[in-house]
Amino acid sequence: MAPHTKVKTLNAQPGGSPQSLHTQAPAWSEGAGTRTTTQDQAFTFDVAIVGMGYVGLPTALAINASGRRVLGLDVSDARLAVIREQRADLLDSDKERLSNALLDPTFMLSSDLSLLSHAAAVVVCVPTPVDEYLVPDLGILRAACASVVDFATTGQLLMLTSTTYVGSTRDLLALPLAARGLIPGRDVFVAFSPERINPGVDSFSHEDVPRVVGGVTAACGEVAERLLSASTKLVHVVPSADVAEMTKLVENTFRAVNIALANEFADICHELNMEVMDVIDAASTKPYGFMAFTPGPGVGGHCIPCDPHYLLWQLRKARLTAPVIEQAMAGIAGRPHQVVEKARRILSDRNHGIAGARVMVLGVAYKPDVEDLRESPALEIIAALIADGAEVAFSDPWCQTAPDGHGGTLQSEQSPADWGADLVILHTRHSQMELDWLAGASAVLDTTYRLPKADNVTRL
Repeated sequence: MAPHTKVKTLNAQPGGSPQSLHTQAPAWSEGAGTRTTTQDQAFTFDVAIVGMGYVGLPTALAINASGRRVLGLDVSDARLAVIREQRADLLDSDKERLSNALLDPTFMLSSDLSLLSHAAAVVVCVPTPVDEYLVPDLGILRAACASVVDFATTGQLLMLTSTTYVGSTRDLLALPLAARGLIPGRDVFVAFSPERINPGVDSFSHEDVPRVVGGVTAACGEVAERLLSASTKLVHVVPSADVAEMTKLVENTFRAVNIALANEFADICHELNMEVMDVIDAASTKPYGFMAFTPGPGVGGHCIPCDPHYLLWQLRKARLTAPVIEQAMAGIAGRPHQVVEKARRILSDRNHGIAGARVMVLGVAYKPDVEDLRESPALEIIAALIADGAEVAFSDPWCQTAPDGHGGTLQSEQSPADWGADLVILHTRHSQMELDWLAGASAVLDTTYRLPKADNVTRL
């Protein structure tokens, strides 16, 4: 479905509250077939996005750019202020979209969840983390879905995108809605479509990445497909919301298992006195049957370190095991400890204990060229080094502050070469980092496996 011309009839200021409602069907509902109730329903917004984080904000901007009236909702006024002040961590293309959206009267930001009833479609994009015991923390998702159910009205499409366990769309949306007398597929439409946003990487635009969607009923899937087709070139409809939920778990579990395997091969190659990246680069020349994954200090971000644990948690209830996944996640979780142990050995080989050692960590974001610290292995590494008595500092052009793991906060060092480190740990290699000074460093632990060979450089 091609994008429609943008409707400019909303009487509201960007970031404010609607001044009046308009009896207008959402642009994307044209030809909705069974969705006749929406044609008669008054909606101020075509789409409301619940959660304006790393997924919700780019999603809202893409939908707005396609000509839709968008409401961005977040319970954090501080987050909304960051967005309004254009300080959000976004790709350059999304920064331009944000600048345009903030001038667009059909784009609104608010913390007022009661506005949910004024949107033809509601998309939930909130975090689904795990706690310190690697148990899923569903608190944020449950609260968001409860609000969606409370304010749901006849004719709406309610779609979940947050990665979670199989059956969550049914448990958190469909059944509570039915208990209210809103039957999915008849009164409202309920679906799941996993997000596919890669923070900090612009290789694929939002519109170019295919979307998977599954409805609680066939009619729900059809309505959700129409919404997604308005801002995405290809939509793949699956038989159910459960299948769509499992699709996301498969995607990120696949990555987790292969990253764990790459880490294992790094250890094997070290033992056999060869460079693992020489092996991986060579294997990557095969045009079929191989996909390159690279080793590192661990896995960060909101997906790979968390999502497989939702599946493992659900399987425990059914008394099922998944040995390959379990071992991969255990290996990933233990990787930062390997960094600390290697740091201890490097210092020991130079007749310096870790207690009192000055250790500089280069790059604390979980991946290059983002300011995202979520689940970053660097945080665990820093906390462990400090617990062992080391004096730790970090330098990161994207992150100005980072927690030290002991209730304090570290400030990024602007001149890491002048800090006088006994050991430098290269954790995240941002594209704008100047690393020539490492040639004169006392000792360097390279967790990226990409620094040139040198007498002072040790691979993880």
